[in-house]
Amino acid sequence: MSNISGKSSLAGNTYEDVYAGFRWQLPKTYNIGVDVCDKWANDPGRVALIHVGENDVERIVTFHELKKQSNRLANTLKANGIEKGDRIGILLPQCPETLITHIAAYKLGAVALPLLTLFRSMALEYRLKDSGATCVITDADNLPNLLELKERLPQLKLILTVGASPRMGVLNFWDSLSLAHDRFEPVLTSPDDPALIIYTSGTTGQPKGTLHGHRLLLGILPGFEFFHNLFPGQNDLLYTPLDWAYIGGSYDALFPSLHHGVPVLAFRPRKFDPEKSLFMMDKYHVRNLMVVPTVLRMMMHAVKNPQDKYNIDLRSLTAGGETLGEELHEWCRTGFNVRLNEQYGQTECDLVVGFCSQVMPIVPGAIGKAVPGHIVEILDGQGEPAAPGIVGEIAVKAPDPVMFLAYWNNPDATRAKFSNGWLRTGDFGVKDDKGCFTFSGRQDDLIESGGYRIGPGEVEACLMTHTAVKHVCVLGVPDDVRGEVVKAFIVPEEGTPVDGQLEESIRDHVKGRLEKHAYPRRIEFLKEMPMTKTGKIRKDVLKFSGKKA
Repeated sequence: MSNISGKSSLAGNTYEDVYAGFRWQLPKTYNIGVDVCDKWANDPGRVALIHVGENDVERIVTFHELKKQSNRLANTLKANGIEKGDRIGILLPQCPETLITHIAAYKLGAVALPLLTLFRSMALEYRLKDSGATCVITDADNLPNLLELKERLPQLKLILTVGASPRMGVLNFWDSLSLAHDRFEPVLTSPDDPALIIYTSGTTGQPKGTLHGHRLLLGILPGFEFFHNLFPGQNDLLYTPLDWAYIGGSYDALFPSLHHGVPVLAFRPRKFDPEKSLFMMDKYHVRNLMVVPTVLRMMMHAVKNPQDKYNIDLRSLTAGGETLGEELHEWCRTGFNVRLNEQYGQTECDLVVGFCSQVMPIVPGAIGKAVPGHIVEILDGQGEPAAPGIVGEIAVKAPDPVMFLAYWNNPDATRAKFSNGWLRTGDFGVKDDKGCFTFSGRQDDLIESGGYRIGPGEVEACLMTHTAVKHVCVLGVPDDVRGEVVKAFIVPEEGTPVDGQLEESIRDHVKGRLEKHAYPRRIEFLKEMPMTKTGKIRKDVLKFSGKKA
């Protein structure tokens, strides 16, 4: 049974027992903000967040403080005309203000819109304009990018900023909260009421806004508890270096932990330092770790055996989003003395397949079995469940509480995501006769690089605004550390000198306008783009070229 008590909804000694014993039971009313904050706030000393910021300055945030500050922010937003259903952009790093904003938005009945601080003008403008955001909360580092766009965003009523002086149309975050009351009656919301929009990159065109209801957290809990070995356990404390603007950092880690009243370590410097992260895991006695494989590879390359340098006592370790190799599994087993639980899901339907080493053996090369509460199958070419051993598309049976409500303002794309009662992931795989899934590949060309999901179409659109670019195609190519990196195949405008200066200009163009992590780390200049007779780019030819690069 999915519950809101803070206790695990999973029980059993074998996978079969755990899967068979689970039942969904969603309440008629449910609010994420109340669930992850207010229900624990009566204990004034209960820690919710340990934030380690610049220069390792530590800040301990209790559930009691979270309740008061989120109530103040909700009152501030309401006083400035922000209402139920309004979209609130959150352009902040991993910090207490981000969490406070999420909780306040949910209590207000508004819709949270997480935004990567790596986003630049093109990426920000599209998401804010498409979502119709009426408010953005940001900080001094990101405020200039937002102000640059303000005149092109007429629906934007309010900007609050952390750590910057107020100006016309911009309020100081903490000054505003100090003037507001710390009591607020949360809006009564149902599990299906909108709560969150996360834009997910596609291979063509602009990103799609994935709209989730308040039920998202309840839908994710079985997977979270499963991957963390029937979470919560004794003295659990979770750490993830993943950005909270992604579903992986927020709803696969932060909010499920707080639902259970378990504290979270928030330590995410501007540049990931594997040894510093290991040091922090030791210092704060981290028991549960959620990462992407790139993070583990960086740790593995930095420290051959963590047990030789650090006193790290993990109870659970989970990773997903990229291919995991046996070497990484073995390093985790010997270096952390814990088995690595692989996980699988996507923004539209997260945490539906994986491993729980406490109740099942880890199968090298596989991504796991269906998580309790979810029905997952491989569909054949006719859209029917395939026999064991047959390659097909991974699909999840609908309805399911973890599934998204819709793509924002995109009913055609929403309909296309479902077929014959199944949500189709666009990923291909195989299921064996024991119910274990193996990932075969993506239907599309989405690039998974260092934990970031990068849509080639958006990068291509940005590159085409460069004066030296005539034609472009963007693909992901293999990389030992990041899994994949962005490679741009470019036909330059006639007469353009092709040299290192041009390459640097192209990279800076993407870094400055789109997303810092989405720039092409590899560039290949072509005299002409390989095309089909109908004028489509021959990606198969370019992929072969990319493998040789």
